[in-house]
Amino acid sequence: MKRLGLTPKRWLLTLHILFASIMFGVTIAFLILSIAAANTDSEDILKACYNAMHVLADSSVRASTIGTVVTGILLSVMTGWGLFKFYWIIVKELLTVVSIGIGIVGMYEWTLKAVTIVTAEGLDVWLNPSFTVNNGQLLAGIILQIISLAAMFAISVFKPWGQRKARTMLG
Repeated sequence: MKRLGLTPKRWLLTLHILFASIMFGVTIAFLILSIAAANTDSEDILKACYNAMHVLADSSVRASTIGTVVTGILLSVMTGWGLFKFYWIIVKELLTVVSIGIGIVGMYEWTLKAVTIVTAEGLDVWLNPSFTVNNGQLLAGIILQIISLAAMFAISVFKPWGQRKARTMLG
């Protein structure tokens, strides 16, 4: 495949950074909303927090994740980086799989369940063991997502671990 020139590469990298930044920002919004939900005495605020998280999971999380993955793959394939030439890219790819699972699947399912239970039970949700488990899973997902996205940003900047050694026919 033909390599990108400098200007198109910069535009693609800009898009990649924008999509990744949206992913990170939305995840921070999830953290803030979950803290607000855990500390409110208002049923309306509780419902609003989980509804907002669910809308974000169904829109911004999906769009930014897809945008980040597509631009990341294009950057790898259309530049000298390659998909498997560098250890730091392989680690980012593994963390991307984690982010897709947490972001697109987990956040959507956990927030949908939370919205359903909160709508049915109001402030009494804190007495429901199913809600407590779901809320714990959501919070763990948020924290893991923040850690994996922050790690990907740091790996992109520092590019540790170097290039993989070329394999010969003998080994």
